[in-house]
Amino acid sequence: MLKSRKNLTRFTYETTAFEGWRLCVSRAGTTFTRYFSDKVYGGGQGSLKAAEKARTKLLKLIDNSRRINGKLSKSTIERAHQILKES
Repeated sequence: MLKSRKNLTRFTYETTAFEGWRLCVSRAGTTFTRYFSDKVYGGGQGSLKAAEKARTKLLKLIDNSRRINGKLSKSTIERAHQILKES
């Protein structure tokens, strides 16, 4: 049984077409979300690995970025979205 982890939630519902992992990170007033489907990544372990890899890159970017008035900069947000898109 695959269990949810920090910033990662497992979705397995009989009533929906989606099965996989949701990556959701909120920092400095901005939330980043991406879904990793089992179908795309070849099963639960594959989608989990992809989600964990994206989470690591995303957190490294966010945690090492400067804040402007307590918020993430526009360029940091754009780079974060690019990381999620490429994952």
